[in-house]
Amino acid sequence: MPDYAPRLVDDLIADLFTELPALLIVGPRATGKTTSVSRHARTIVRLDDEAENAPFRADPDAALRRLAEPILLDEWQVVPGVLGAIKRAVDMRPEPGRFLVTGSVRGQVHGSLWPGTGRLTPVSMYGMTVREQLGHLSAAPFLDRVGRGEEQIPATPSVDLPGYVEIALASGFPEAALRLTAARRERWLAGYVTQVLTRDAEEVDGGRDPARLRRYFEAICLNTAGTVDHKSLYDAAGIDRKTATAYDALLTNLLVVESLPAWTTNRFKRLALQPKRHVIDAALVAAALGLDVDAILRSGDLLGRLLETFVTSQLRAELEVTQARPRLYHLRQRQGRIEVDVIAELGGGRVIAIEVKATAAPRATDAKHLATVRDQLGPTFQAGVLFHTGPRTFQLSDRILAVPISALWAGSPG
Repeated sequence: MPDYAPRLVDDLIADLFTELPALLIVGPRATGKTTSVSRHARTIVRLDDEAENAPFRADPDAALRRLAEPILLDEWQVVPGVLGAIKRAVDMRPEPGRFLVTGSVRGQVHGSLWPGTGRLTPVSMYGMTVREQLGHLSAAPFLDRVGRGEEQIPATPSVDLPGYVEIALASGFPEAALRLTAARRERWLAGYVTQVLTRDAEEVDGGRDPARLRRYFEAICLNTAGTVDHKSLYDAAGIDRKTATAYDALLTNLLVVESLPAWTTNRFKRLALQPKRHVIDAALVAAALGLDVDAILRSGDLLGRLLETFVTSQLRAELEVTQARPRLYHLRQRQGRIEVDVIAELGGGRVIAIEVKATAAPRATDAKHLATVRDQLGPTFQAGVLFHTGPRTFQLSDRILAVPISALWAGSPG
C-alpha cells in the first residue's frame, strides 16, 4: 500500500491483534479507519453496501463462518446483528487475530445492542493530527513529554496566527487534508456536514428534521469550546428542550460533537458542572457556518473557540497512544473566576492544566488561572501549558510553560 499514510494507532492495533480475538475501531466517518485496519484483514465486508450486507442480515453467524479470517466488518452499525455473531464466534474459539470491526457511531446508540464487553476491545481513532499528516510520528505524545518534565519542547517558528487558522481549516479528514486543494476541500467539508446531518442521522435515528438538526448543529458550532447554557442553544435553533436533548445524543453518537466533562475536586468551591462541547474537527465549524480564514480572523470570539477546538482535537487523537492514559476534562468556577480550557488527569492524581490563547506574546498574566490551579493543587499539579501563536517555548513561572501550538507536531519525521 504505497500511498498509505501511517497513523498513530497503527502499532497499537497491530500489537493488540496479536493477542486479542476482536478489535472494535470507532471514530468519525472518513477518518481512515478502514484504510488502516484493512492491512490486517484477509476478507473485507463493507456492511454499508446492500449487496454485501444481505447475507449478514439473513444469518450473520453463517455469513461469518464462510469467510477467511481475519475478517474486517466495516460500518457494523448498518447491520448491528453482526456483533452478536462475533460474540458467539469468539466464545466458541477465542483465538487472537480473528475480527476487526469498524464503526462511525458509538455503540450505545441502541441500548439493546450487545456492547462487546470482554470480546471486542475498543480502540478510538480520530481524524489525522497535523503530525500524522507531516509524518512526524517518532516523538512521544505531547502529554507524555510534558508529564515527564520536558521543558525544551521544539516548535515550528514560521507559523503565525493566520497560518494556524489555515491549518485548522485544512481538517483531519485524510481525503480533504492530503488530496484536495483548498477550494475543493471547502466543498468536500460542506458535503460532509450535509451527509452527516441527513443520511447518517436518518440511518441512526430516523424521523429527525434535518433542517432543525442543522440549525442546532450550527448553534453548537458558534459556541464550540464553550459551556453555554443549554437553553441558549435550543432557543437559537428554535427547538424545545426535549428535541435539543435528543439532538445532543444524536450528534454525540454520530461522533461530530464530543464533550469534555467538568473536572471536580474539593480544592475548589462553586465549580460549574456543565460539560464543554467541542465540534470534533475545527474545519467542520467553518464548513457548517460558511466561513473562511479571513472571516474567522475578524471574529475574536470565534477565533479563540476555533483554536481551542483545534488544539483539543490534536490532544484527543493522541490519547490512545499516550503512556499516561490521561482523561481530559475542563475546569470552570461559576461566574468565571477560574476557567481552564483542558485538564488532563494522569495516573496518581497528577494534573496537567492547559490554556489556549490567540496571542503571539503571552505574559504571566495570561496564565493567571493556571497559576491559581497550581497554587491550590500543590504537588499534584504536574505542569501548566499555555498554548500560543508565537515562535518559541519559554517558562512563564514555576511549572508553567508558554508553548507554541506548533509544538504539537514539530519533530523529526518517523
